[in-house]
Amino acid sequence: MKNEHVKIMENFTLENIPDLDVCTLASLEMFSHSRLPKINFNSCKRPLVVGSGNAAVTGKIIFADLDAIFANESSLSEKLKNIKPIDGVFLLSASGSKHSIEIAKKAKAAKKQCWLLTCNPHAPAGKFMSRKNIFVFPKNREPYTYNTSTYMGMILAKTKESPKKIKNFIEKKVRPAIPSDISSYSGYYLMLPEQFDCMKEMFTIKFVELFGRRIARDIFTSEQSRHATSVVPADELFIHFGKSDVDLGKKITIPLPPKAGYAAMMAIGYYVIGRIQAGKPPWFKQNLEEYCRKSSKLFGQDILPVVE
Repeated sequence: MKNEHVKIMENFTLENIPDLDVCTLASLEMFSHSRLPKINFNSCKRPLVVGSGNAAVTGKIIFADLDAIFANESSLSEKLKNIKPIDGVFLLSASGSKHSIEIAKKAKAAKKQCWLLTCNPHAPAGKFMSRKNIFVFPKNREPYTYNTSTYMGMILAKTKESPKKIKNFIEKKVRPAIPSDISSYSGYYLMLPEQFDCMKEMFTIKFVELFGRRIARDIFTSEQSRHATSVVPADELFIHFGKSDVDLGKKITIPLPPKAGYAAMMAIGYYVIGRIQAGKPPWFKQNLEEYCRKSSKLFGQDILPVVE
């Protein structure tokens, strides 16, 4: 069925929140038929790239090949003050709210031109910069914190990968490589190719969001795994992505497409994490509403469990 996963995202309720793998396929379906903003990532000679959580990681991925400085809401002021060659600020935020408002204010106060990459056409942070510097990306309706379509779109705008080809590869190659008992382990060790070092943090954040401290997880590149990362044995599954040249214990190998880029790595990793989620107790789904109530108080604004 065409766009079957998009339809799931359009119609789910808090009673039947989809797992991350479904959300990932829906994102790839949506981007297969969407136009992305065209951005000149070379607008500055030395940009300061800022975001919170997954947005910060997305910034590192997009600007990894440029002479960029990276910051989050905590380190922004110090870097604006002390690193003189900074000639502009790229702010990444799916909602364009919460911490991004203060970030945009500080960039303006420092008299730095600011560009905003967001999924919210009414992003409050946009008030502090020129309208022509605001790039709005398409996204799906998703549970709060999933941020799958949001940041995948920004990565695709840089890498120019084919969402349709990535989805086909997942369905034909990745899905059959996932064992039926993948959720039976108490810990997971993800091993990534060296070129995807930045993705380690994004996968770590997703494990924390979905599982908290209920299951153990570690994420390293293949070369990092040759060091003392597995001295103490545990009931864990080693998940190798793309290649399997470091043998540390019970393992599976998840294939990657030839010449895979960061969007493919994100989608395939999220799909595998979603298959783990599908077989675990619904910790995330049971606690999302209460978390959003607490988070709304912390940020002083309404944070809803479903992002429309």
